[in-house]
Amino acid sequence: MLNLDFSQRVVINSHDLEWVQSPMPGVLRKRLAREEAERGHATSIVKYLPGASFSEHPHPLGEEIFVLEGVFSDESGDYPAGSYLRNPEGFSHAPFSKDGCTIFVKLHQFQADDHQQVRVDTHNAEFLPGIGGLKVLPLHEHKGESTALVFWPAGERFQPHTHFGGEEILVISGEFIDEHGRYPAGSWLRSPHLSKHFPYVEQDTLILVKVGHLPE
Repeated sequence: MLNLDFSQRVVINSHDLEWVQSPMPGVLRKRLAREEAERGHATSIVKYLPGASFSEHPHPLGEEIFVLEGVFSDESGDYPAGSYLRNPEGFSHAPFSKDGCTIFVKLHQFQADDHQQVRVDTHNAEFLPGIGGLKVLPLHEHKGESTALVFWPAGERFQPHTHFGGEEILVISGEFIDEHGRYPAGSWLRSPHLSKHFPYVEQDTLILVKVGHLPE
């Protein structure tokens, strides 16, 4: 088990982690949180080397993907960097990457009654005005849990706030900052239920953020 105490704050700069070989040749991983070796709750960054593929497999309690680099593919299509995917329980696929890709993956973390399949090309989707100068691209919402891309323009500050149901952030570009530290691109943060902070940025910054999904 790795980082499964959801009452604790976790901060990892993924660039500081070594790539670890998966059971499939040419597929490497950086583990951020994991329940068991090859099943159960997992959050990882996964790299497919050019031509690598994974055998067909299902996803109990779902799979959530954000493509960071390259093009991720399966029987349903080709998904370039910036693609957001949700594959619910009951969906099976055999993913691959012709030229290689890097993806952020969350496994076995859907609510039991969340059966929505999602495909979003975030480069061709409309961001909505958020609080202050923020721009928000909603990606998924289900019973208090929500996922979005949030763009922070340089110099933006957000009011101090509390996260009911916790918060999880992957810094896609730029640098996210709060009173606890500075988090460059590639950083993964998970803050528990009722955690508080006062975030801001000094440069244009894009984050993938999920809230309302951690145990109370």
